[in-house]
Amino acid sequence: MSTFETHSTITCPLCGHASKDEMPTDACQYFYDCKGCGEVLKPLPGDCCVYCSYGDVKCPPIQLGNDCCS
Repeated sequence: MSTFETHSTITCPLCGHASKDEMPTDACQYFYDCKGCGEVLKPLPGDCCVYCSYGDVKCPPIQLGNDCCS
């Protein structure tokens, strides 16, 4: 059985606010409201979710080597 990290620290590219959050393990998170400035973050082109774009840990499906949200 494979294990994966379930928490990631998202850092807002606009205000620099960082927040450690629990990632969903069964879905992608396409939108994230920054807890610092309120900006709605969306994945960067080529990324499946906000954790892959702005987090210090990629989402669980990517950690396991799967296609995320396919």
